[in-house]
Amino acid sequence: MNTLRIIFMGTPEFAVPSLEKLVEHNFNVVAVITAPDKPQGRGQKLMPSPVKEAALKHNIPVLQPANLKAAAFIEELKRYNANLQIVVAFRMLPEVVWAMPELGTFNLHASLLPQYRGAAPINWAIINGEKETGVTTFFLKHEIDTGSMIFQEKETIYESDNAGTLYERLMHKGSQLVLKTVKAIEAGNYPSVPQDINVEIKHAPKIFKETCEINWNHPAKKVVDFVRGLSPYPGAWTVLNGKAYKIFSCKSTANGQQSTVDSGQWAVNDGLKIEAADGWVSILELQPEGKKRMTVEEFLRGNKV
Repeated sequence: MNTLRIIFMGTPEFAVPSLEKLVEHNFNVVAVITAPDKPQGRGQKLMPSPVKEAALKHNIPVLQPANLKAAAFIEELKRYNANLQIVVAFRMLPEVVWAMPELGTFNLHASLLPQYRGAAPINWAIINGEKETGVTTFFLKHEIDTGSMIFQEKETIYESDNAGTLYERLMHKGSQLVLKTVKAIEAGNYPSVPQDINVEIKHAPKIFKETCEINWNHPAKKVVDFVRGLSPYPGAWTVLNGKAYKIFSCKSTANGQQSTVDSGQWAVNDGLKIEAADGWVSILELQPEGKKRMTVEEFLRGNKV
């Protein structure tokens, strides 16, 4: 018989498989905490988060506090008498929340900690040209993403990957790791390993629109990795002829030599090519400002460049 009383915290699609795994294996999820409903679409209709939809499907009580430090919310949380909390893709918690359960609060993070602490680990691992990443479960403490690690699983990053394909694989690998972690905690037999602080740590800060502008002074491979790491969302962008374009897919045709053409120059020659520091980058998929995403062939058919 399961002795755990679990509160699950998460908001986006990434957290849903982890919640589903717990339910599937008959763990007692006494409540789910997720973000308040948000207005979406043309009608600005209030829409629930993916985690809320999953919780309601399984008749799990849902809490949607606007303020995680509010006294009324803290009192309500205490009434559930949970002895373990699980966080997957949720916002930062105050200590009064994460320190509440006797078995602690653990988080699933989409990197091999201590590398890529921060809000966008999947994006930055690809942007930086990494060949490997993974998922980590760890106990929460004061500083973000720094707590003692429980388990890790590695995942290869392929040349064909973008942020979307890697997100999908890590989402499901992460759900298996959450299940493994919960089983180990229930059995009272789990590691708790401090993160190594004697290594050079790469960070994964939140990505903003200005972060996503392509720098054509970089080598072509770095540009390609940058585009991959921001595709399909939020999308790398550049300006051509005074108009903004999102670039979703491209490939390098550079030869590694210093370019003789100014970076950022473009040409229509067997497709659309833009010059990087060491040669051309061929654009494969793009989205002109105010229009839909399209292949470069579709774009060139409909646009005189």
